[in-house]
Amino acid sequence: MIELRTPAQIEEMRPAGRFVAEVLTALEQKAAVGVNLLELDALAHQMIRDRGAESCYIDYHPSFGASPFGKVLCTSVNDAVLHGLPHDYVLADGDLLSLDFACAVDGWVSDSAISLVVGTPRTEDLALIETTRVALAAGIDAAVAGNRIGDIGAAIGAVAREAGLKVNLQFGGHGVGRTMHGDPHVPNDGRAGRGFPLKPGLVIAIEPWFLHTTDEIYTDPDGWTLRSADGSRGAHSEHTIAITEDGPIVFTARD
Repeated sequence: MIELRTPAQIEEMRPAGRFVAEVLTALEQKAAVGVNLLELDALAHQMIRDRGAESCYIDYHPSFGASPFGKVLCTSVNDAVLHGLPHDYVLADGDLLSLDFACAVDGWVSDSAISLVVGTPRTEDLALIETTRVALAAGIDAAVAGNRIGDIGAAIGAVAREAGLKVNLQFGGHGVGRTMHGDPHVPNDGRAGRGFPLKPGLVIAIEPWFLHTTDEIYTDPDGWTLRSADGSRGAHSEHTIAITEDGPIVFTARD
């Protein structure tokens, strides 16, 4: 069911967005060569406890997950692009790391993701990350009252194609509210003018993710981490936004 939030509820959702942004900023500052993925998860977990927030991930067990997730953060490295389950891995020079984090503050959820390179970057990795950021910005620009879900997907897909990338439609954006994943689904490609109409009060996560040379993925033996079929690297950017009469509000914007 698609729910629309009142102006008062949209104001109530702002603290969750600010907190998610704060956690991702702290994680980005912590991520470095020699840091273990479990250290990043522990930092996010401690910040959740200190804030009195609630993890959206630790007990999360959708149909595509092998078991409850068990961690509070997604850490996807190199050829992993989504749902990376934190494990005993020490970041190496040049690793492309995607961090996806969602939690609830005072009962309202926000969800956001960033990608970064640890240590010495590859030019093509920086370009891929930038493409996800540009696509995210294009999707947000299209998220205005009177447009439709297809306008968001079309804007994201156009950026991907301009960069010579293919788009996977298995996983994309989604409604956000009292739970992390709700309706509507927000695909990373689409036809302008099609799909659910965008109305004031709709709160969604927009999340373009791309792989260097493929759009095919498979599930790692851990039952969660999604990897590229050909070993190419992936990047992921995401914000939670609210559609209003005055344009989109980006809850998870980072200073």
